[in-house]
Amino acid sequence: MTTSPLTLATTALAVLAITAASHAAPAPQDTVQSGHRDILIQSTQSWNGKPYTHYPTGTPQLTQIKLTIAPHSALPWHTHPFPNVGYVLSGTLTLHDQATGKSETFHQGQSFSESVDDVHRGSSGDEPTVLILTYAGTPGTPTSIPQKGQKPEY
Repeated sequence: MTTSPLTLATTALAVLAITAASHAAPAPQDTVQSGHRDILIQSTQSWNGKPYTHYPTGTPQLTQIKLTIAPHSALPWHTHPFPNVGYVLSGTLTLHDQATGKSETFHQGQSFSESVDDVHRGSSGDEPTVLILTYAGTPGTPTSIPQKGQKPEY
């Protein structure tokens, strides 16, 4: 049986291709390294200076919500039964403490620690305010409790 030069050339190219593929560099692996962290907030007290004094007992339940507040709006007066933290995605948020009259404004990219058991509310500025709120509570306990006669916060 005779083999044509074209068949020999095709076979030789196939062998070369297989050999080259088997000697190619291995696929790059991800480098194992630690990530960079920026602590946005770490606090033992709320934004108005009141220390956190207790933490709920029972099975933990984390809740995270995205809350949008229309421009030039104030949320109803309310309390929170456990510590939580907020992050301003866009706009501004001014927190108001009902008992002391104290207020503080937080801007896009800032975090704040929320009040526990203090009646307060937030208000927006000239544009919608978008917040990420993270609550560390327990199942069956509401994350926000409206003051008597007020609408729910959300």
